[in-house]
Amino acid sequence: MKKTIRDLDVKNKRVLVRCDFNVPLNEKGDITDDNRITAALPTIKYIMEKGGKPILMSHLGRPKGKADKKLTLAPVGKKLEELLGCEVVFADYDDVINEEVVELSKKDFEKILLLQNTRFRKEEKENEENFSKELAKLGDVFINDAFGTSHRAHASNVGVAKNLPNGVGFLVEKEIDKIGGVLKNPEKPLVAILGGAKVSDKINVIENLLNIADKIIIGGGMAFTFVAAQGYEVGKSILEEDKIDLAKELMKKAEEKRVDLVLPLDYKVAEEFSNDSEWKTVSYENIPSDYMGLDIGEKSIELFSKLIKEAKTVIWNGPMGVFEFDNFAEGTEEICKVLAENDIISIIGGGDSAAAVKKAGLEDSMTHISTGGGASLEFMEGKVLPGIDIISDK
Repeated sequence: MKKTIRDLDVKNKRVLVRCDFNVPLNEKGDITDDNRITAALPTIKYIMEKGGKPILMSHLGRPKGKADKKLTLAPVGKKLEELLGCEVVFADYDDVINEEVVELSKKDFEKILLLQNTRFRKEEKENEENFSKELAKLGDVFINDAFGTSHRAHASNVGVAKNLPNGVGFLVEKEIDKIGGVLKNPEKPLVAILGGAKVSDKINVIENLLNIADKIIIGGGMAFTFVAAQGYEVGKSILEEDKIDLAKELMKKAEEKRVDLVLPLDYKVAEEFSNDSEWKTVSYENIPSDYMGLDIGEKSIELFSKLIKEAKTVIWNGPMGVFEFDNFAEGTEEICKVLAENDIISIIGGGDSAAAVKKAGLEDSMTHISTGGGASLEFMEGKVLPGIDIISDK
């Protein structure tokens, strides 16, 4: 068990918090989705209620180790002020940390301090020791509340944690509790649904879930590698030819472990990768050579829905088709609806799965939606996440 913010005395302390404010911005620099900011609010509010001063840091986008004003955290500061109803002082310095910022950290305990984008410094991704120590000067206590970057060993999470008393915030605690709890002791039957484009992205997840799942449903582009592994034509569908043998191996492992590896029965196929392309539904054995699969078909939706309804726990990571196209979003949307309408423990991986649930307006009907795509994937693989591993044990 890792120490949490509750295990640390934050009264009259500067509390340096690694948040995940990597939010999408439009061309004008306005935030188009503030979910990651609202997810950080419980930890920030707790610090203030307990008499501490929150000093917040995060990356945003990929500025490649130098200042890029298009990726400033200024819009995040404004959004935080709006959501919290208190002043947020934005330390707008391209070098992120300097003597002026250290002085700001010691002033005005009733105000929040927000640092500039930590990735404006190349030392961030390199987890450079001196940069970690500079950042640590800003706090008396460190809290990691950025699950989305916990699979990376950077200066602002792993590096800082080495230099200050530390714990995890409420967001990270919830991720560990929900995802970790299901992986260690799931309510059975457990059905895992894995989609997305590539088998290679999910190999380790499949192998780890074979140890705990009763059924694994494969959808999305990755399913075509399994179709090819059975000797069928996949047309112009996405295919990792170099992973066909691996797909055969995974099917064999599933059989040995008595786990049902369930593939789509049919597909919506089209000639072009376009929402406007005319489509038809064909069985998995009959994909025409000049067509590509862009979604699962009705028989697949019916089968997958039935299996989900029989489950007590469902882990879902990856869409069933090209859900960004309305004509090929049905498979993904139906999975969302079945999960929402039934009494099931539903754990949604971050990234596209979370986006699909949000698009369907069903966030409140899920047990847990992870805030970290890559981090949740590695967690499900059974990997150690450095940003959490470094935190002190209770």
